[in-house]
Amino acid sequence: MPFKFVLMTLWALTVSLNTQAKDWQIKMLSYGEKGPMVFEPDFIQAQVGDTVTFVPTQSGHHVKSYVTADGQDAWSSKLNETYQISLDHEGINLYYCPPHLMMGMVGVIQVGNPINKAAVDAKYPSLRAKVALHPERVDALLKNLE
Repeated sequence: MPFKFVLMTLWALTVSLNTQAKDWQIKMLSYGEKGPMVFEPDFIQAQVGDTVTFVPTQSGHHVKSYVTADGQDAWSSKLNETYQISLDHEGINLYYCPPHLMMGMVGVIQVGNPINKAAVDAKYPSLRAKVALHPERVDALLKNLE
């Protein structure tokens, strides 16, 4: 009987460790793998309960939500501030760096299923119109949505 109890305890511990929330790190960069003014990574597939920490690896950046998942509060950091959000609702969060939006500094966090894709599709044209350089980045990000 004690052996069975130990096995059940180990199994429960393994299951609970595998379901812990993840803390994603997104760097705000003046130059990265995809060129100038980027978030790395610029797309993440997260789960409800995860957190995201935006790290101003290079100065001159901050992050602001453009579209959030239904029920998710909008967010806006201060310049050069490390900023963390909790992902409490399923859906798409589209965000950008206000000083560098025109250069295509945009990112996407998909939490679970993209249940608010219609809202993203509706706001996409106005966002893309503000991007003078690298508009293809915005197009590529939205193609990732499943």
